[in-house]
Amino acid sequence: MANGLENKWALILGASSGFGEAAALELAKQGMNIFGVHLDRKGTMTHVEEIKHKIKEYGREADFFNINAADPEKRAEVLGEIEQILDEHGNPGSVKILIHSLAFGTLKPYISDNEKSRLSNKNFDMTLDVMAHCLVYWTQEVVARKLMGEDGRIFAMTSAGGHRVWPTYGAVSASKAALESHIRQLAYELSPMGITANAIQAGVTLTPALEKIPGNEEIIKHAIAVNPANRLTTTEDVAQAIAALSGPGTHFITGNVIKVDGGEDLI
Repeated sequence: MANGLENKWALILGASSGFGEAAALELAKQGMNIFGVHLDRKGTMTHVEEIKHKIKEYGREADFFNINAADPEKRAEVLGEIEQILDEHGNPGSVKILIHSLAFGTLKPYISDNEKSRLSNKNFDMTLDVMAHCLVYWTQEVVARKLMGEDGRIFAMTSAGGHRVWPTYGAVSASKAALESHIRQLAYELSPMGITANAIQAGVTLTPALEKIPGNEEIIKHAIAVNPANRLTTTEDVAQAIAALSGPGTHFITGNVIKVDGGEDLI
C-alpha cells in the first residue's frame, strides 16, 4: 500500500542534528526528497555532508541550506530557491511536510542579583523568535508561495518543558508554550486548505540541545526512572511517528500536542 510520501518533499528546519536529522533520514527512507535548513560552522559541515549522502543512498534528492532560519531575508532567498528547484523537477507545490525542529535559546534564570547573568529582553526576543515565532513566518510564506497544498503536514517539536519548570529553562519553556499555541492557531486557519498542524512532544531524548541544559544528567536519570518503557525516547522513535502521522488516514488529526514518549509524561 502506498504511503503517500513517495517523490514528495519535506522541508525541515534544523535538519543537521537531533530530531531534524532523524526525520530527514526516515522520510527519505519512506521515499521523500529533503530540503534541509540548518546553521552549522565549518567544523560540523562534514556531518551535514554525511546526512546528505545517506539521503542520496535512498535514491532521494537532498538540497540543504546553511542559513539562520530566523533571518527574514535568508528565508525569502531559500524559499525562492526551493520554488526554482521544484519547477525544474516539474512538480511545483509538492512540499508535503514542514518540520520545525530549531533549538537555539538562552538558558538563564529570570532572577539573579547579577544583571548580566539573568534573562534580558534581547535573550527573550531571540529565544521566542527562533523557537516559536519562526514556525509561523515559514508557514506563512510556504502557503503564500503555494509550495504546500491540500494534504500538507506541519509539525513542530515541543517538550514537557512547555508545562514544567527547570532551573534556567524559563525562556525555552515559554517558547515551547508559545509554539503549541501557534500550532493550534495554524491548525484552525489552515484546516479549510486541507493542511494539518500538530506539535510533537518527545520524551527526554539524547540530543545536542539536551546536552546544553545545565543539570541534564539529572533530567536523564529521572526520565529513565519514570518512563514505563525504562528507557529514553530516541530520535528514531519520533521520526517514525512523524512519518506515520503523514500517511493516509491522518488528514483529520490536527491542532494537537501528540506525545511520543513511551508514557513518560504520565508520571
